[in-house]
Amino acid sequence: MSMPSPIDNDLIAAKAQLIMKLRAKAIMSPNILAAIERVPREEFLPRALRAHAYENASLPIAFGQTISQPFVIATSLVALDIQPSNRVLEIGTGTGYQACVLSYLARRVYSAERLRPLFVDAEMRIKSLRITNITLRHSDGSKGWPEAAPFDRIITACQSEDVPTYLLDQLKEGGIFVGPIGKAGQEQLMRIKKLATGYEQDTIMDVRFVPMLEGTTL
Repeated sequence: MSMPSPIDNDLIAAKAQLIMKLRAKAIMSPNILAAIERVPREEFLPRALRAHAYENASLPIAFGQTISQPFVIATSLVALDIQPSNRVLEIGTGTGYQACVLSYLARRVYSAERLRPLFVDAEMRIKSLRITNITLRHSDGSKGWPEAAPFDRIITACQSEDVPTYLLDQLKEGGIFVGPIGKAGQEQLMRIKKLATGYEQDTIMDVRFVPMLEGTTL
C-alpha cells in the first residue's frame, strides 16, 4: 500500500478542519457531514486550486462559474431535509461536486447542466468515483426536467429573480425546493415547501450565486 503524499495529508487535515468549522456553524446532521466528508472536493477543482479545496469559500471553475461554499451547500442540504428514498433534481451541475454529495443522501439524483464542457467533465468525474445513482443531462435547466417529474426535492445552484414556478410544478406534494431567489447581488436562499393548500416559504440567509440562464451551449 502506497503512503499518502504530503499534499494528500494536507488535504486530509484540511477536510477534517472544514468538518469542524461546519459543526461550529451549527451543521449537526451526521448524514450531511458524512456525505461532505466522502466526496473529494479537490477532484472537482482546477489543479491550481486543489490546495484550497477545503477552505470554506466558493471557488472559480471554468466559464465564469463557481463551486459553492461548503457552508452554503451544507445549509441548503439541511433545509432540503433529504430522505433516503427521495428523488432529487439539481439545476446547475457545474463540476458535479454537489450532485455527488447529494448522491449519498438520496435514492437518485437528476442533474441538469446547460454548459456542455462542464457536463462532459462532470460525467467523467462521477464515473471515476463510481457513483451510480446520478443521472446527468446536458439541457436547459431553466425548464427543469419535466419528463422525470415529480421530484421529492429540487435544488438550484443559480440565482433566479423570481420564484421558479415551473420548478414548483415539478415537485410532489410535500416536496421541498431550495435555491437563491432575488435580484442579482441581493438574492436570498429560500426554502419552499409544497402543500396541498399552497406553499410554505422561509428565507434562510443572504447568498451570492451566478444567474440562471436559458439555453444550452455546445
